[in-house]
Amino acid sequence: MATAEVVERGIRRSGRGGGPDLSQMLVGRHMPVERFCELLERIYEGPLETVPCSSAMMLLRGWLRANESVLIVRPSGTHAMGLVMRDSRQGTQLNDYVCTQFPIFSLDPFVGLPPDQVVTLDEIIDSEKWMRGEFFRQYVEPRQVRYVLAADIHGEEGREFRLRFTRPTDLEDFSASDKALVQALIPHFKRALNLHTRLGQMETEMKLYANVMCSMLVGSVILDGAGAVLRSNSVAQAILAESDGLRLGAGGLSAEYRSEDRELQRLIRQALGMPADQPAIAEALSVTRPSGRAPLSLLIRPIPLSECSDGPNRPTAAVFVRDPEKKLHPSFELVQRLFHFTPAEAKLALLLADGLSLDEAADEMAVRKNTARAHLRSIFSKTGVKRQITLVRLLLNSVASMI
Repeated sequence: MATAEVVERGIRRSGRGGGPDLSQMLVGRHMPVERFCELLERIYEGPLETVPCSSAMMLLRGWLRANESVLIVRPSGTHAMGLVMRDSRQGTQLNDYVCTQFPIFSLDPFVGLPPDQVVTLDEIIDSEKWMRGEFFRQYVEPRQVRYVLAADIHGEEGREFRLRFTRPTDLEDFSASDKALVQALIPHFKRALNLHTRLGQMETEMKLYANVMCSMLVGSVILDGAGAVLRSNSVAQAILAESDGLRLGAGGLSAEYRSEDRELQRLIRQALGMPADQPAIAEALSVTRPSGRAPLSLLIRPIPLSECSDGPNRPTAAVFVRDPEKKLHPSFELVQRLFHFTPAEAKLALLLADGLSLDEAADEMAVRKNTARAHLRSIFSKTGVKRQITLVRLLLNSVASMI
């Protein structure tokens, strides 16, 4: 069934149910159902836009004959960062404001609006008094604004989404039909903006995990159902660029030597074909490098199928790659703070973690060997370890190596 037909049936049902008569409203506005459907489509595409719902706001501005539309995404909390998208006939602008530094939020006359309800400026305040106020002079009058249509949408976790549409003095105020159109779209804006917030949170977490993987020098390659590479992180890209034992070609990942490549392809096929009802089993493989450097370590595992990730192009398997010759470099500052080292002790500990002997570390630091031994005794005392190899393991397994 076509989208427009589905929406039209929904409009007829909403009218029979005693709610807003959307059918009459659309007819009164000379707005075809197809155009209303386009508005809905733009709203639900909004969470994937850089500026959430900006296309829908621009389209809606045209239908409302507004000279400007404003979307304010305001997280919970007085001192939170607010995102303001202002769209006018001259184009779209995106600005970030800190609430404590920019008075636009505190001076906004639309304070304490009924949640999820559309109102006009003249319905809630004295328009003559408002036009004499500071907010009007600073933010409204320079943009040729007289009439305002507004709605405050209360989202999840205390977030607030503010919609504003404006008209200049040479036009009339927003009509009841204008209000009804925006009111009909409020539930859809609410769902879309909540979804945008959730996607943003997920993206932030994914970037965090990806950064940790890179800092731990673990390469990751994500494969689709056909074994093609969907994406890879910077560590994996650097390893593949060397083409030393492991390559990326038209057929996907491959190993240099035939026997190892057969095993690699078998493990990849096994991961790609793992049934969804079976636990994900990881398999390991060592790949020889023609350069003579230490072999690469690979871990191949299936990615569990979720309810929303079906299809041939979904992430199906992951290949993790580790180059044992790439050494972790724990953060100097974090090592100091974690173990209460002096700068000299932190430097010595990191040199030892990098594979130097105590004598070599003393030469690197340009100190006497007895001085280095004194530093090492202090390091042992502060960490509670008694052997140099245990100290190295402690440093490399600490959070200092995750930066």
